[in-house]
Amino acid sequence: MSEAAFREPLRADETEVDRRSARKDGREIVTLRYVNVGNAYVIECDVYPVNGLRVEPLRPGPYRFAKREEAESFLDEVVKSLTHLGCELS
Repeated sequence: MSEAAFREPLRADETEVDRRSARKDGREIVTLRYVNVGNAYVIECDVYPVNGLRVEPLRPGPYRFAKREEAESFLDEVVKSLTHLGCELS
């Protein structure tokens, strides 16, 4: 899996729970990083638009959740949507 250019490396109080990468036609278009930060859950995104020559990713979010179940539900919905759009996830 490629290393996405997320804003910052993990701090001492952060734990990476999951990382997903979506590709379409062999090109990486989204990388998601799911992080536990103390008593909150954060999902960060790097989005590489397919219709441009942009090198730096767009970075919507981060998406913060108080409960683990909420963050996992959000991540599951993103994965379903990307799969529906024809992306391969790893």
